[in-house]
Parts: sequence; C-alpha cells; structure tokens
Amino acid sequence: MIKIYRYECKRLLWNKFFAGILLVLLFYGWQVLNRVTILGIAHTAPFSPWSFGDYLSRMLSLMWIGALFFLTFFTSAKARRTAVLTDAAPVSPTRYALTRCAAALTGCGLLALSCVAEAAVFYGWYFGWHEWSGLLLPALVTLLPPLLFALGSGWLLGRMRPFLIYVWMPLPLVCMALPLPKALGLWNGNFFTDYPLTLGSLDPAFSIPAAVALAQGALIILGGGMLFGACWCGRNFQK
Repeated sequence: MIKIYRYECKRLLWNKFFAGILLVLLFYGWQVLNRVTILGIAHTAPFSPWSFGDYLSRMLSLMWIGALFFLTFFTSAKARRTAVLTDAAPVSPTRYALTRCAAALTGCGLLALSCVAEAAVFYGWYFGWHEWSGLLLPALVTLLPPLLFALGSGWLLGRMRPFLIYVWMPLPLVCMALPLPKALGLWNGNFFTDYPLTLGSLDPAFSIPAAVALAQGALIILGGGMLFGACWCGRNFQK
C-alpha cells in the first residue's frame, strides 16, 4: 500500500495543476498579509491569533477548491474506467480507496502548510516574531474542519456524479456573501473580525464560543464520516 500511496501522491502533486494552485495561493496570501493582516484585525496585533485566523479564513476558499480538484483525479470518467482494473487487483477496494484518501489529505496538508509557512516568513521578516505555539489552535480550528468536510462531501458527490464536485467548489464564496449565524462565523470570516470586539479587552486571548466549537466539531464528524463512507462503498458508487 505504501507504493500505491507514493504513486497517488506523485500523481496529485507532480503536475501543473498543483503547481498552479500553489502559486495562486501564495500570491493571494502575500497580498492579504501585506494589505489586510499587517494592519491587524479587530484592533489586535498583526501576529495575534485573531489576525492570523482571519488570514487563514481568507485563504480557505482557494484551499477548498484545491482539495476538490484533488478529488477529480479519483472520480473522473477516466478514473471510473480504470476502476475495472483496480477492482481486479489483489488489493481490497476499501484499502485502495483509503490510500487515495490519504494522498488527498496529504495534498490538502501541503497547501495548508504552505499558507502557514508564508505567514511565518511574513511575521519574521516584518516583525521579527517567531512565537508560533499560540497560533496552532486557530490554525486547526479554522482549517481542519472545513477541509475535511470538503474532502468527505466532495468525494461522496463525485462518486455519484463527477460534475457535482465542480458545482460544490463555490460554496465558501457563497458563504462569504451570506449573513450566516454566529455559530458559522468561521465560514464567512466574521468570527475573527467581530468576536474579539465582544471580549472587552485589547488583544484578548484566543477563545472559541461553545456554539462555534460544536459547529466545527460537527463538520469534522460529518466530513470524516462521509469520507470513510465513500471509501467503504466505493465499489457501489462506481457501478
């Protein structure tokens, strides 16, 4: 399975698409850091968890699109035709699908790490700031639930109809334009701009309301469940 994992990672990452989305992601991220983050969010420092979380939330739409594009390598018409060969191989279809899932997660992780690394360069260059331990929680809260949900829901939709992945791609952009409830404020970025102002202090410590934590936890459960379900039932979806 390690050889299959390496092959799938090479197929996902060693191509023009990955290079293109990475360049677009880094270019857009640098613009956000220089034009928005550098000013600080909600009267906090540019390197506060709130400003960093706002930066990541602005990058989320591109990472969401990148995650779904990874899935097109597995759910396209060409992939369905080759499924006849992979089903005949002496490897469990579920294990094979889980290996592909691991490769897609690796690709998403690299995109996320690239954004974080870019912010690290920015903070070190402009402010000489390197205290990253306090930014781990906002990074996990902001990126892990929606990206896992993107892979789970995208894979399930792609198994049913490949074109549904493309229909699903604009979801974060739509959410940014909608007046979502406060519990879903991480989806349109309002959480990082509004919630710190309600804490009654300048540059408050990072915290998450119970409603937001429950919403993000639900995304993790739904995304993980759909991802595992799509892998487990892969043979049925391909028929």
